Amino acid sequence: MNTHTIAALATPPGMGGLAVIRVSGPQAEGILRRLFVPTGKDKQFEDRYLMYGHLYHEGQMLDECMAVLMKGPRSYTREDVAEIQLHGGELVVDAVLKAVFASGAVPAQPGEFTRRAFENGRIDLSQAEAVMQLISSTGMKAKDAALRQLQGGTLRFVQQAQADLIQLMAGVTAAIDYPEEISQEEAVGEIAPQLNQLADRLNDACDEKGAQILEEGLQVVLCGKPNAGKSSLLNALLMENRAIVTDIPGTTRDTVGGSLMIDGIRVHLTDTAGIRDTQEMVERIGVERAKAAVDNADVRVMVLDVFRAPDAEDEAILDLIVNRENLYVFNKSDLPQNPAFTAWLKTRTDVDKEKAITLSAQSGEGLHQLKTRLRELAGQPGQSALTLARHMDQARKAAQALSRAAEAMAEGLPLDLCAVDLNEALAALGDITGDNYSEALLDKVFSTFCVGK
Repeated sequence: MNTHTIAALATPPGMGGLAVIRVSGPQAEGILRRLFVPTGKDKQFEDRYLMYGHLYHEGQMLDECMAVLMKGPRSYTREDVAEIQLHGGELVVDAVLKAVFASGAVPAQPGEFTRRAFENGRIDLSQAEAVMQLISSTGMKAKDAALRQLQGGTLRFVQQAQADLIQLMAGVTAAIDYPEEISQEEAVGEIAPQLNQLADRLNDACDEKGAQILEEGLQVVLCGKPNAGKSSLLNALLMENRAIVTDIPGTTRDTVGGSLMIDGIRVHLTDTAGIRDTQEMVERIGVERAKAAVDNADVRVMVLDVFRAPDAEDEAILDLIVNRENLYVFNKSDLPQNPAFTAWLKTRTDVDKEKAITLSAQSGEGLHQLKTRLRELAGQPGQSALTLARHMDQARKAAQALSRAAEAMAEGLPLDLCAVDLNEALAALGDITGDNYSEALLDKVFSTFCVGK
């Protein structure tokens, strides 16, 4: 049980309409009563009742505000919690926080309110992590996945896996303790296939790529030779003039980026310098950065100018992105297609012509099809049971232990040796929900949180 009372600003710092200070711990009610004076007919402090009044400290009024007291265990942390709604502004917040600390509270550490909610049993560790996942969501799909986890989706999946594993472990224990009734052959024939099935279920619940897209968005780079229309395409997709567009090849000297939302998925677009051999130093640096962006992208959109005859530069760029996740855009469809381009395209078997998008960045024709295709390439992130890297690491660890146990059984090794792997799998699953946690694990998890949450 925590014996000290913590306090912190729960809203972003800086100027705003409102600021909320949160206090949690055994002195929360006492601190609120010392500083806050309710006004109006009802001057009594009631649990979970929003009150209007004024804050005073050392005889000075600090602010006109609203306050609420939430008695534990019916609160976020399951402790007594007080929340004070102030006028936004650094001076007001600073004065009130100083008064709260002078009255007995100490500054909260990052994530300490949510950590107390976990330590006091209101949520499991996966739900605690979902809080920060929800706060940092950059797309609707990421938000939806975080909400499912917060509502216990990950917890239920892990608990079912634990229950199934414990039942299988009971069968192994019975075969060890009563060999005259259950032979090892019988145990292996019944239990080993189920261990492999459980391992497959855990592996299927892990979608590392989808989790990365949820957290970071789909990384898309626009590449091509100078003046293919990459910058115009970027501006058209973002619906703003983010990149400079001229008829002079090499105008874009550095990577230029922006993001948009496509069906709940955050898509980050990067316009690159036209990739070509150049002796101009600044442009050469831009070309090197363009190549690095191509290497790191989830999807490479190769922009080809249908109005001009392809040349060695186009060939070199296509060779650079071969055997990757690519999308080909035939730009400038509002202009007549060059016969040389048509003939050249027939020779490039690596360009998927069926899935290529023909569009005009100038008129906007074909942009919808491009967005649809980018959304398809993002897949269905957030649909798997596990969406955080730490959870997937532990699930993979459990699956590997289960597979080792099943393999050991099939090889006729003693069942008590197999039980070691089964216990390792059970411990790995428990690490996801925090059944068996260390202070180091909690410090690592909650260090990513903001102060006040």
